[in-house]
Amino acid sequence: MCKHVLNAQVSIRAPCCKLWFDCAECHAETQDHRLKKTAEMAFLCKKCKKAFRKDMSNYEESDEYCPHCDNHYVIEAKTPQAVLGVEGDDPRINARMLKDERVKEDASRSLFATDLTDRIG
Repeated sequence: MCKHVLNAQVSIRAPCCKLWFDCAECHAETQDHRLKKTAEMAFLCKKCKKAFRKDMSNYEESDEYCPHCDNHYVIEAKTPQAVLGVEGDDPRINARMLKDERVKEDASRSLFATDLTDRIG
């Protein structure tokens, strides 16, 4: 599982050490050598779990799909980003401030539903 690319569709076999990595950054973190560049790359599809090779010197648009299961593996990468949120009570635990829109209000329980003008002095 890659922590750099959250939606990685394939693993790449590094030609220098013959190990599988989800991205080049994963290789750089775990290995003490640089990633060797090559014209032919070996991929492992994460959907069908089958390996295949692609010649990167004449790469075409049709090469963006796994030849076994047609999984589109060349997609825009989703990288983890910091999230800024408001701290407060967890609504799953303390839901007193939340109104459930699915339940209709009972009109007899509302102050504004009944006419109280005759009771005012």
